[in-house]
Amino acid sequence: MTRSTIKITVLENEAEQTIETYKGEYRNLMELLKDKLYFDCFGECGGMGRCATCIVHVTGLQGSSVKQDRNEPVTLARYGYKDESEIRLSCQLLISADLDGARVSVLEEN
Repeated sequence: MTRSTIKITVLENEAEQTIETYKGEYRNLMELLKDKLYFDCFGECGGMGRCATCIVHVTGLQGSSVKQDRNEPVTLARYGYKDESEIRLSCQLLISADLDGARVSVLEEN
């Protein structure tokens, strides 16, 4: 069985790079970003969707990843991002084909 490559373009501090992964290599986008880009103080709540330290701006999402669920809408509203569909918690975006071709900008916590 061959694994389909998932390519994600990441913009951080005006630098752009493409990260490749596949479904199952990482649980969520937060873990992928922490592992590949070595961010400090990123994802402090460990992926619970509560701290907003893994906040990103994402374009090009597809499928079920477009929908926010669990703690994400409440946490984003608490940090002033109510009704902004492209602002997401990277810990709530599972690694799947829905992310293939997405563009991710890492945002600073409010």
